[in-house]
Amino acid sequence: MKKKVCMIVPSFSAKGGITSVVNGYPNSQLTENYNVRFIETYCDGNIIRKVSKAMRAYFKFIYTALFWKPDLVHIHTSFGRSFYRKALIIEMSSLAKIPVINHVHGADFNEFYRRKSKRKKKNIEKIYNKCIRTIALSEEWKKNLAEIVPEQTIRVVENYGVLQEDLIKEKITKPNNKLILFLGFICERKGCFDIPAIVDQVCRKIPDARFILGGSGEIEKVKQKLSAKYKDNVEFPGWVRNEQKKQYLREADVFLLPSYNEGMPMAILDAMGCGLPIVSTDVGGIPKIVRQGINGYLYKPGDSKSMACAIIEYLTDDEKRLKAGRESVDVIRKSYSLQQNIDKLERVYTEVERLRSDKLLQKKSI
Repeated sequence: MKKKVCMIVPSFSAKGGITSVVNGYPNSQLTENYNVRFIETYCDGNIIRKVSKAMRAYFKFIYTALFWKPDLVHIHTSFGRSFYRKALIIEMSSLAKIPVINHVHGADFNEFYRRKSKRKKKNIEKIYNKCIRTIALSEEWKKNLAEIVPEQTIRVVENYGVLQEDLIKEKITKPNNKLILFLGFICERKGCFDIPAIVDQVCRKIPDARFILGGSGEIEKVKQKLSAKYKDNVEFPGWVRNEQKKQYLREADVFLLPSYNEGMPMAILDAMGCGLPIVSTDVGGIPKIVRQGINGYLYKPGDSKSMACAIIEYLTDDEKRLKAGRESVDVIRKSYSLQQNIDKLERVYTEVERLRSDKLLQKKSI
């Protein structure tokens, strides 16, 4: 009989990186090998919709814990509100003696933990330590999370990229559109306030270069920073999904993510899976997937001049751009596929099952 897993996720239609990760799990090897029940705790929309979604999720989880009796609970959390929203489920799982895996996707660790008061730190530690295992997205994040939970309880499971074979073939012959693509929340943490300076420097050299910033957030603040001369070179289509997202990835020549904090960004993995070279920053797990000078270039956050120079290099050298794109595909194919992600998850599940069995045996012997 398959083991039962209750997976706590945001809505499968919500914006954000966690949704991009969990969207690969239904109808995959994971759901073939385990009986997985998904409970959505978050949705986009106004506060009434969000609270209503969370309350329904809590009642659904109570019913699931009491009557379906999962063997483990796998919770996808971020920092801030996401953590506090999932904390109640962690508490309820602990009361029901169901082991919890805390899969942490957050990026701003300083704001979430290090800058908090002693009392708030204690509260975070208390909740995190009720989880039998913590999943980090990279070795760097494992070190950060070891400030909260014992390092031996942390396992690294990197995010994955999906290879878009049709787009990869097109990249070989497609014309240079001089298109730079950003996808994600448009905010300071993602480095979006540095993009206007990058636009200026790139467009001075390549006047017909285009930037597409696909996402929602502080769009007006970015627009205000754009120079009048090049504001028409930048488009803001809003949050893009599905075919629209695929079309932008098809047309793009370079993917840009000038972030200040990251875990293992799905946006970069998605772009690499479509054969794009990457220009980004050396934060979080990004240096693990973007190899300097091979499938992209990485710089310190805020170094807009260097990022602009890298973009110019790719847009003016087709051979280098296409070679870097092929290297991106190779990295995904060899090390960051959905299959490899699920294999690592299943190893964590097996470990938790074994720990639970050992505890039950100990209780019987007593």
